[in-house]
Parts: sequence; C-alpha cells; structure tokens
Amino acid sequence: MTNQANKENMTANTVGRLCFRNVNALAPMVRVGTLPTRLLSLDYGADIVYSEELIDIKMAQCQRVVNEVLETVDFVAPDERVMFRTCEKEKDRVVFQMGGMGAALLSDPDKIEAILRTLVKGVSKPVTCKIRILPTLEDTLSLVKRIENTGVAAIAVHGRLKDERPRHPVHCDFIQAIAEAVSIPVIANGGSLDRVKAHADIEEFRKATGASSVMVARAAMWNPSVFRSQGLLSVEEVMEEYLKYAIRYDNHAFNTKYCLCQMLRDKVESPLGKQLKSAQTNKEICEGYGLQEYYKKTQAELQARREAIQTNHNHPNQPVLDGDVTTMHVKFERREYPGEFSPKMFLLEWSRKENLEQPRYETVQRSQDRAFQSMVTMTGKKYRSTLWEKSKKYAEQASAIVCLRVLGLPEGRAGEEYSGLVGKRKREKNNEIMRCSMLFIFSPGLFCLVTTSLFGVGLQKTCSAWDY
Repeated sequence: MTNQANKENMTANTVGRLCFRNVNALAPMVRVGTLPTRLLSLDYGADIVYSEELIDIKMAQCQRVVNEVLETVDFVAPDERVMFRTCEKEKDRVVFQMGGMGAALLSDPDKIEAILRTLVKGVSKPVTCKIRILPTLEDTLSLVKRIENTGVAAIAVHGRLKDERPRHPVHCDFIQAIAEAVSIPVIANGGSLDRVKAHADIEEFRKATGASSVMVARAAMWNPSVFRSQGLLSVEEVMEEYLKYAIRYDNHAFNTKYCLCQMLRDKVESPLGKQLKSAQTNKEICEGYGLQEYYKKTQAELQARREAIQTNHNHPNQPVLDGDVTTMHVKFERREYPGEFSPKMFLLEWSRKENLEQPRYETVQRSQDRAFQSMVTMTGKKYRSTLWEKSKKYAEQASAIVCLRVLGLPEGRAGEEYSGLVGKRKREKNNEIMRCSMLFIFSPGLFCLVTTSLFGVGLQKTCSAWDY
C-alpha cells in the first residue's frame, strides 16, 4: 500500500469519529483504565481515553448487555463478571485496548502485521497500535513502516525497550525518528518519570518527541487532573470525584480501592490509607472519605430506577418451554441463601415428603470457559436455568431453583418464612452440633479441640447439606 493510499484510508477511517492528531490521551493501564478513571480524565481535559488491556479470548466469550439501571453497556463474562463497562459520556472518545501477548509480539513482526490487517479489514472503527521500541533504530523504523502499511489510524510508541522499566529514561530520539518516518499520527508515551508532572509538561514532551499526540500513563494514574489546563487539583479532591464515579457506576470495590491507593502513593500508610486498605466494600470506602450521604443517595436513586424498570417491563422472568425442558433466567447467588439448607435440599425433602422419585441432575460443561449448566428431572419433567455457572454445584442449585419456582415451593431464600419442608430431625441435629461447638469455644484448654470440632464437624456438616 502506498503512503498516499494509506493516508486516504486513514482519513476515511477517522472522519466523524476519533482523530488521533494533537490529542492528549489516557494510556491503557491494567486495573486503572476502568470507567471511573476514564470519565474523570475526560472531565479534566483528556481528549481520548484508553481502556485497560483486555484479553481477546475472554472478550470473545462475553455477552453484550444493556444495563438500564446504570445506563451503561456492559460486556459480561460467563461467570457474570463485568469485563468492560462504558457509557454515553465517553462515546467516540474511548479506545478499546485489546491484547493478549503484549511486548512478546515485538519479536514476530509477521504476526503483528497479520493481526492488524485482519482488524483493519474486519471492523468499521479506526484501529490503532501501541508498541515499545526495538534495540536498534533501524529495526524499529522497519517495524513501524510495516505497521503503517496495514492501514492503522495511528501508532502509539512507548519510548523504552521491552526489558526497560519506568526508572529508565525514555528514548525521545527514537520517537522523534518514528514521527518523521511515517505519515500517520504518532502518540508519544513514557514520559511520566521525569518529564510529565503537570499539564504544561505534556506539550513539552510532545515537542521533545516530535509526536502528533501524547499518551499519559502513571502521571494520570497518580492524579488524573494532570490533563487539566488550569493546573493540578489536590489529590484529596480528585479522589473524592473518582469515588463518586465509582459509586455511580457500581465499580468493583477492589478496583476502586486499588485506584485510590495509586493516588495516595507514599501516603498509603497514613490513617486514611490504612482505613482504605481495610475496606471491603464501596460503602466502607465512602466512610473513610466522608461520602456516606452521597453513597446513600446514589444507592436510593439506583434502587428507584431498578424498581421503575421492573415495573415497566411487561415480560417478567416467566418460565419458557425449550423443547421438553422448562427454563428460566436464574443465577444461583450464594449470599441470597444464608440458611444451612440449599434449594437442592428443599427439592429433595419435598420429593421424600410426597413419596416421589428423587430429583436427578444432568450437568454439562462448556469447553471454552469451563462453565457449567445443569438440568434436573422431577416427576418426569425437566427444568434448567438458561445461565451458565462457575461450578457444577452452583449449576445444580440453579436448576433446583427453577424447579421449585415453577412448582411454587419454598427454596430457602433470605426472607422466606420457615415452611416446615426440611425435616425437623435434620434441623434439630444441626442445631445440636452448633450448640456443642459454642460450648467448646468457651472451654479452657480446648482451643485445638474447638478448631477440630467446629471446622471438622460443624462446617463439614454445612457443606454436606449444601452438597444435596
């Protein structure tokens, strides 16, 4: 492909969409580039934000879900984890960073070229590429010219060798030579150590590298207001704004905690840092920042929206016949069944009470992600959840729930009144075990025996009940 043809292709790919010239971008960073950080960076002045690097094979297994409550689009893995979440606010400004092999690909330029050509040909969105430099300038220029000829819209260059770490100085001369050698936009990356500490430094880094644009990583991780032309804000103010986005968009608490710890840096052992590290939920994190009222208000708003959506839907989760199998969209959530007796136990006890054949479970495993789906047969009829579970036991519990709900039977869910379905003898026996365990706890000199009794008998008995 000629340079002129490449320019025309690049122009066609960017009209009305992302443009990579003269922009300041949030770099892709593992665990950092999730939705709250991206939105905060846009608020402070970033033109483009990259997501964290996401593994291609995992994304291929995801289901695209419109989240009406959060007003987001989620890509959900078979185990129900949200792998990627986006919203209207970052539309046409977010770059989905896909990876899997990282810098290891640098030694295989043929594979790099094949992957990029396939992507450029197969998707309607602009495709960009991010690389590190090679040991020699000659090899680096040869690689970037091959990349340019694939039709990508831009190339980001981290000006360090594959084995170099952030403490090593960035090779601005390599980035400058690349910018002069190709016609597509070059995005300079790697200046956070000693060059980019505030917004004004971004332009200086651009000039030093001769690049079209600049991509900021760790400086933005420490304080996203580095993109703010009016100057840096205090880390305390930035953390509060970050936390508000994390609550609004239901960010995973451990990811919220990780990002806040990066902002605290050397203050992570301060009283606030210690409270943050001990927090297990977003609610507990909010307590450390004095945002309890914001948390309560936001949760109330989300719950109201959730209830309104449920009311407006004219198609609740009703059983659907799939051939000879009755199905429902049911996921087994262990925390919703706090009692000792599981849905499987309730179904088994009901069959015994009615003198029926015991339920039979047939479980299959999906090869691509090793998830499970189970079908239970009860009185000649079959029941199954349409969702896949992370374990065989959870899949069987989900199928039991479908059967119980269709039959109108209790399932042991939190809030249910005692139905008398589970045998009185079993309940009394397990209560006796727990009383014995409590007695052991307060008996002097029997700590080792307590451990053996409580965890060897009590919990073993609980597990046995949940195995049914």
